[in-house]
Amino acid sequence: MTSGDKAQPLLLTNVKPIAFGDGTTDATTDILIGADGKIAAIGSSLAAPSDALRVDGKGAWISPGWVDLHVHIWHGGTDISIRPSECGAERGVTTLVDAGSAGEANFHGFREYIIEPSRERIKAFLNLGSIGLVACNRVAELRDIRDIDLDRILECYAENSEHIVGIKVRASHVITGSWGVTPVKLGKKIAKILKVPMMVHVGEPPALYDEVLEILGPGDVVTHCFNGKAGSSIMEDEDLFQLADRCASEGIRLDIGHGGASFSFKVAEAAIARGLLPFSISTDLHGHSMNFPVWDLATTMSKLLSVGMPFDKVVNAVTHAPASVIKLSMENRLSVGERADFTIFDMIDADLEATDSNGDVSRLQRLFEPRYAVIGSEAITASRYIPRARRLVRHSHGLSWR
Repeated sequence: MTSGDKAQPLLLTNVKPIAFGDGTTDATTDILIGADGKIAAIGSSLAAPSDALRVDGKGAWISPGWVDLHVHIWHGGTDISIRPSECGAERGVTTLVDAGSAGEANFHGFREYIIEPSRERIKAFLNLGSIGLVACNRVAELRDIRDIDLDRILECYAENSEHIVGIKVRASHVITGSWGVTPVKLGKKIAKILKVPMMVHVGEPPALYDEVLEILGPGDVVTHCFNGKAGSSIMEDEDLFQLADRCASEGIRLDIGHGGASFSFKVAEAAIARGLLPFSISTDLHGHSMNFPVWDLATTMSKLLSVGMPFDKVVNAVTHAPASVIKLSMENRLSVGERADFTIFDMIDADLEATDSNGDVSRLQRLFEPRYAVIGSEAITASRYIPRARRLVRHSHGLSWR
């Protein structure tokens, strides 16, 4: 459902607010949004203009619009990226943060062809490597120092600071070979100069997860925090777990970044049982992970719920938490005069077989089910993604499921 070409007022009825801060009741209410996209009134049994579109929430939850902190949506500019429409509003997500698909050499194209035309809010971490993920993993973006141009990175940020929220570094041997942790140090220096956070992908060492954490500071992000890879799992090394726990308490943000190879049910369940919760929940959606094993943000949220993360913490991890990373204000989101930016969702009983990145299977008994993404005066019908059948693909590195 959309509001069409001509903007009209929108009346949301029978919705239960959640994650709007202290003093907000979860009693069912109505929200009237003007044709200008701003909230006009909040209360029960609201009167609406005769031309208003009406959406009956039927008792569903309404939260600030969901934020996915790690996606790859430079469609056409990289060989793995998907379109924003495949993981955005139609999946209940109103803000998408691309995690390093573009580098300084091609960010202008990402801005013109993806960011500017999209109805979702799109922000980006700029890849430290000049070429970004043009040919992801086939042509690594951080082979040596020749792949980094400090002056051009600073210039790119100056020209695109409203879109770029930080620096992204992939720190694993698939990308950096024997270069180890040096790119992380370089990325951190640039992030300090620009006064923005850095997001680091941890995976197959080198670099070691431990080394990465020692370089980062408050506000920086470790994505793939609960991966199950040998040498990079926080549950196979007690010293690493203790370090991760301490760093999280000091303000380093642990992000899920599920992806095709970076989330383990077993690691997540064990860490959460010990009190180490992720700061944010994100998908790392791209063309090789969407159909297996990730699907979408709602399913990823449901996976974290299934391993013991409390409902309210899950909602916070896709609203306030990632919003703080990209400096997106969450204050007064449910106030008259504020621009509407909401996700309407239900919690449903289910018996859904879901798989993590290691191939381990769990049955999800409760699912987050998005119903609408509300962006201004537009209500976009939303739902969880239904994956296409997987196919076995042969490539130079062997076989993989796509």
